[in-house]
Amino acid sequence: MEQQQTKNRMSYRVVALLIGLVLNAFGNALSVSANAGSGIWTAAAVNIAYWLHGNVGVILLIVGVCSALLNQFLIRQVDIPRFIGEVAFISCFSYFIDLFVDLFAKWGIPDLPLGWRMLLSVLGVTIFASSISIYQRANLIMHPNDDTSNILRFMYLGGRATASQFVDFIPPIIMIAVCVIGTHQLYSVNVGTLYSILFNGVIIAAADKHIMPGLHHNFRVSHQN
Repeated sequence: MEQQQTKNRMSYRVVALLIGLVLNAFGNALSVSANAGSGIWTAAAVNIAYWLHGNVGVILLIVGVCSALLNQFLIRQVDIPRFIGEVAFISCFSYFIDLFVDLFAKWGIPDLPLGWRMLLSVLGVTIFASSISIYQRANLIMHPNDDTSNILRFMYLGGRATASQFVDFIPPIIMIAVCVIGTHQLYSVNVGTLYSILFNGVIIAAADKHIMPGLHHNFRVSHQN
């Protein structure tokens, strides 16, 4: 059985995907550059990297691939194009983040007073949460973690954006807790991270209604009996 709903034109969905991708990288780079807390998945990767003396980018890639594999299980079927698209998204996403982080460093954002950096971190989280709404609705390719919350939202949680975000945050919170036990240190968790945990789902739900409102949730999974 398939979920039936109004679909957007493919050209509009592609434009939405590109807008969402760039805004997501911009928002994440802003919160990272402000160094006052960022998204919970990024914070988890940073803590793992410190514990294992690894590279944050590599950790994010590994976590992303694992999430893409988990999504295949959650949709209860093998969807190779979906998996490849999610891995491709991670690669493009990382490229744009590097560009924006370099730009923000030139603008001196990492050297601003703490109060300003906290505000910019919250702004960055707001921007990337809004961008998630855009490319989730376009539903062409997306970050594996965001596809996980999208699948949870529509296949398991009755369309509730906030609930799906909280469920999606459980694994990185566990990862951070384990790392803290192992290192006795907590990295990359601050006001921006708390804001992301509490309001990501709320922002996504609001963006669904108010940002590109003509963009529908083009979500469909065929359930095979």
